[in-house]
Amino acid sequence: MMIRTVTVSDAAALAAIYNYYVDHTVITFEEVRVTVDEFRHRIATALSQGHQWLVLEENNTLIGYAYSGLWKSRSAYRYTHEVTIYLAPDQSGKGFGSQLLTALFQQLANTNIANLMAVIALPNPASVALHESLGMKKVAHFSKVGYKFSQWVDVGYWQLSLMEK
Repeated sequence: MMIRTVTVSDAAALAAIYNYYVDHTVITFEEVRVTVDEFRHRIATALSQGHQWLVLEENNTLIGYAYSGLWKSRSAYRYTHEVTIYLAPDQSGKGFGSQLLTALFQQLANTNIANLMAVIALPNPASVALHESLGMKKVAHFSKVGYKFSQWVDVGYWQLSLMEK
């Protein structure tokens, strides 16, 4: 098992993981599958902007990824990042999410980032438990703000201050 920084050559494997969630869940609000080229572009853009993006690899197979990016684009938000994680659907519940997010949080703690935000489509007890196990606290709940698969979806925000660590 190895956690490492993403490369653009990881795009096909990561797009396959992500597109499962696009096709089958309300966890992401994207409704159209992301192409490998678009995923390459997202990775390259994130890396060029200095964002952290990690992958979890086992036996040369990528089984998950986690990354951070700007929470909001206005300059006053520059010290707050949104964190996101996706695991291959058959890899959840094995502790990999905790390993990935812990590594990501450790990397971010060594930067000038002060706050982390996680945006979770609700209900999602597994994701809530994961984020809260790492010290994140629920700070907001928005009712019926997303609409996917003919249903309204709530969203919660979880926050972790790196300044207090």
